Amino acid sequence: MRVNARISASMARSLRITGQRRTFSSSLGRQAQYGFIGLGQMGYNMARNLQAKLASTDTLHVYDINTVSAEKFVRETKALSAGAVVELASSVREAAENSEIVISCLPEPAHVKAVFGQILTPSPLSTEAVSSPERLFIDCSTIDPASSRAVADHVHTLQQGRFVDAPMSGGVVGATAGTLTFMLGAPEALVSRIEPILLKMGKRVLHCGPQGAGLAGKLANNYLLAINNIATAEAMNLGIRGGLEPKVLGNLINISTGRCWPSEINNPVKGVVEGAPASRDYNGGFGISLMRKDLNLAIQAAGEAGARLELGDRAREVYESAEQQEDCKGKDFSVVFRYLGGESAISK
Repeated sequence: MRVNARISASMARSLRITGQRRTFSSSLGRQAQYGFIGLGQMGYNMARNLQAKLASTDTLHVYDINTVSAEKFVRETKALSAGAVVELASSVREAAENSEIVISCLPEPAHVKAVFGQILTPSPLSTEAVSSPERLFIDCSTIDPASSRAVADHVHTLQQGRFVDAPMSGGVVGATAGTLTFMLGAPEALVSRIEPILLKMGKRVLHCGPQGAGLAGKLANNYLLAINNIATAEAMNLGIRGGLEPKVLGNLINISTGRCWPSEINNPVKGVVEGAPASRDYNGGFGISLMRKDLNLAIQAAGEAGARLELGDRAREVYESAEQQEDCKGKDFSVVFRYLGGESAISK
């Protein structure tokens, strides 16, 4: 039982209206305040899962620059009979100031820097709703580690809480289903506090090391994915033009040493893997623009870390060129096979 004396959702709302002051405590029985900033395709679904799994005595303050998306979120969650009460914040500052745990999910490094600039200016944040040293910022954005560390340093220097990175893998499908994997960069001492929060939006949390390590891990993985995707498209094109049936070639690769996620799960050739984006004209899946973005971030991170990449620049050229091609634009990144002219080999 969450509290010794049960508090109904209606009583909780009434207490908020009368301005009851809340402070954070890790003990059960205290009403918790959460903030969620960024209700894009990923953030919207993550926030829905978070709201649904929070107690009815908790509050979720949401904000997005797109007011239509934010208002839609409030309307939809108000119709539910369970989960946290949702309140629409008028600014990122308000969302953070009223929350002890703030989750952000934003598109680019510039957005993260701008949002935290608004949160932290002027300093300090009010402690009326939460004690600042207890405030926790969990950034789920995929940005470069250097930008993330700069924001973390700003938060910590001003002593406004703790900032950790927790980029995720699983895409919109995983965000909707609540099956995301989070790659966490945080001090060991904070993991036990952060993990239960992330598991309300996903199924796995991998602690990669200190702040910034989650992003370093994700970008290393996505760099490999970008290269493997191109290599798989090239290999399939090569084998098909050599006379193999696509499915035969796909099966051969997937029981041999060339097996990888783009060959086995997201094969770029129609008919090889049922349900892959290639079977629906490359619609859905992981957009080529997002792959290009992550590859650029990985190349940037490699430069900052002094890691030599032989294939990075050439792979970036492939994704940039493919994205400009009209029949590839806006498609899943496996559309590289089309860009290479692979479909013409199948039609012969």
